[in-house]
Amino acid sequence: MDTNLRVAFIGAGNMAEAMISGIVKTGTLEPHQVIVTNRSNEERLLELHNRYGIQGMVRDRLPIQSADVIILAMKPKDAEQSLLSIKDQIRPDQVVMSVLAGISTSFMEEHLNTNQQVIRVMPNTSSMLQESATAISPGEHVTMKNVKMAKTLLKSIGEVYVIEEDQMDLFTGIAGSGPAYYYYLMEHIEKIARENGMDPAQAREIGAQTILGAAKMMLEREESPAQLRENITSKNGTTASGLEALAENGGGKAIKAAVEGAMNRSKEISKQLEKTPAHQ
Repeated sequence: MDTNLRVAFIGAGNMAEAMISGIVKTGTLEPHQVIVTNRSNEERLLELHNRYGIQGMVRDRLPIQSADVIILAMKPKDAEQSLLSIKDQIRPDQVVMSVLAGISTSFMEEHLNTNQQVIRVMPNTSSMLQESATAISPGEHVTMKNVKMAKTLLKSIGEVYVIEEDQMDLFTGIAGSGPAYYYYLMEHIEKIARENGMDPAQAREIGAQTILGAAKMMLEREESPAQLRENITSKNGTTASGLEALAENGGGKAIKAAVEGAMNRSKEISKQLEKTPAHQ
């Protein structure tokens, strides 16, 4: 990675930290190449500085011109204000990346100068362990060089997928929100283990290893998930009984509803923001 590249995060929440952690731990960038800002919480900025060695400063002190990549990592409702606040300070060769649900490339382009380079990014919090599934959708004016730069930068936090913009809401439902579905599953595994006398910590380890093993099987084998399921499901066996209980209790419908719920909410956020006229 370019040793002169400088990345500035506007926003210092969990997603910003997850990305910073991956970027620094893998050595993709040196700590001095990363700046993180927020409105006024200097205690949080000091915490991130002490943890990762990066530079932290309140938003008003950020020298926008010094950053090659500006990553929007605040709440989606604050995106418009943040874009307008940097509009007159950035150059055409700088890249603005958003990790915010529902913020489209067209929304960013409408609130920035003509021909500004923008990239929509959707990572997940597994970035902290360099195991994110991250999607990127380049804007209309971004150069191929900067798309490659973004992929290299984001590979420090996991796997990167270039997808069409109209698939980004679906990706949000699958991968952006996806880790929470597995955590929810683990909550219930721990609960049933506790109710049946197993140590919850041991149940957590067993459950997590099981999920990890199943994920590796899907990544490394050619069989479809359906075929892998059938391979371990003996007629009248324990797995068959468990799967029947899942079906009877709406397991498949619940998974479908979870993905669609997150996807639809991402679409709603986009529509709500699109109704807000860009300030000139």
